[in-house]
Amino acid sequence: MSSESPEVTSALAALEDLPVVVIGAGPVGLAAAAHLYERELPFLILEAGTTVATSVRAWAHVSLFSPWRYNIDAAARRLLDTAGWAAPDDDAVPTGAQLIESYLEPLAKTPAIAGSLRCNARVTAISRVSLDRVRTDGRADQPFVLRLAEGAEMFASAVIDASGTWNTPNPLGVNGLPAHGEHELADLIDHALPDVLGADHDTHAGRHTIVVGSGHSAANTLLTLARLAETTSGTRITWALRGTAARALSGDDDTDQLADRGALGSGLRTLLDTGRVTLLEGFGVHTVSRTETGIQLTATDGRTITADRVVAATGFRPDHSVTSELRLDLDPILGCTRTLAELIDPNENSRSAITPHGHAELAHAEPNYYAVGMKSYGRAPTFLMTVGYEQVRSIAAALVGDFDDADDVQLDLPETGVCGTGLGADQAARDIAARFGLDPDVPSALAAATIALLPTAAGTGEAVREAAAQIGLDPQVALRIAAFDDEPGSLPSVAGLISLTPSAAGRCC
Repeated sequence: MSSESPEVTSALAALEDLPVVVIGAGPVGLAAAAHLYERELPFLILEAGTTVATSVRAWAHVSLFSPWRYNIDAAARRLLDTAGWAAPDDDAVPTGAQLIESYLEPLAKTPAIAGSLRCNARVTAISRVSLDRVRTDGRADQPFVLRLAEGAEMFASAVIDASGTWNTPNPLGVNGLPAHGEHELADLIDHALPDVLGADHDTHAGRHTIVVGSGHSAANTLLTLARLAETTSGTRITWALRGTAARALSGDDDTDQLADRGALGSGLRTLLDTGRVTLLEGFGVHTVSRTETGIQLTATDGRTITADRVVAATGFRPDHSVTSELRLDLDPILGCTRTLAELIDPNENSRSAITPHGHAELAHAEPNYYAVGMKSYGRAPTFLMTVGYEQVRSIAAALVGDFDDADDVQLDLPETGVCGTGLGADQAARDIAARFGLDPDVPSALAAATIALLPTAAGTGEAVREAAAQIGLDPQVALRIAAFDDEPGSLPSVAGLISLTPSAAGRCC
């Protein structure tokens, strides 16, 4: 008599009929499902959240760095077109909210995917049926078993882990460990991209916020805090860097750097030059403690700073704990596959060129297990959504044995190939130009000229008027453009002007 449960016996009897389980219903997970559907492979999507794109919803207020044409997977587009989808403008730059509403939610509702999507299904462990990590004989012939938080177990012929890294941010501590007291003060520490001008307005308005980090999340938060400070008195901003401003502004700081060096440069330099942000360099956080009114950070050299709140924009790391019984051969530095690490290690590729890769570079010693999307990059900071789409296309082809197609890996990238293309700024400038009946390049020209004058001007208004004279623009129109408001009398905004420059930060991939 078999000692296996009826469920296990059934799984063993029909391995080829088991679904490919996709973990995570974000952009890459849903793209994986679309490609599996086209390959006629049964699949099941397990999403930990209550709805699709849970992590994207956390940064829904942020604009992506690239237009729609680079944010829609090809197989997903074919599914949506079949369902009568109204596609967005390929050249428009969406926010996270628009990505969800116009693409991910409609994709999840297509008949091809809706019936194979299960939300509130958090995976807590993955192994092989009846085998632990030590056992080798017959391993590849055994189904995967995935244990859920509720206790149920699912069986799979392959696993595509697109769960991302959003829920495992890097700590504040300078040495990669949580700072002393960090966990105890979690109520005063936000992680990347708080909605400073929206849902989190009251948390930061009229208060002192310290932003720790040097990447695009830090830049975005500093710029939005600067806009808040221009409308709410008492709002103060401090930028704490482990390294130096020169390194951060050139995009050559810690591994949470922004891939496009220019995206940090112009905007943050202006905030620093005009005194809107206070800079702390070489400030490695060692201890976090509570004060009567807020939070205090103590650096390794003994310096302290006190504020009302901290934003820890220090990057993310993968959580591989659920795969402790699988045979993963991880790079000791990044936590991705060793083959991929050779292509994306920021220590070796400081300018972070994007290299096409697919199933071969993502393969582990555990057959048919793949981490994709943000998780596939480990701690490397340069992942692009379109890279994830090509990853899952290649993997789906490999799972059906079509290795000619699986190995033919190609990428269609924005011109820079990295974050911060400035397309969002271009779009904003075009929209404002249309509103005021101007040539499309006038708002950006005004912004650039004003920013150059700000350090020596008596105030923002004076800088705007001088810039208007330089480019031959009516000063009252210039002031209204600078205020992002077509009503006379509105105050010009430095942060608003910064967001009109092509190198403005504040984009997310």
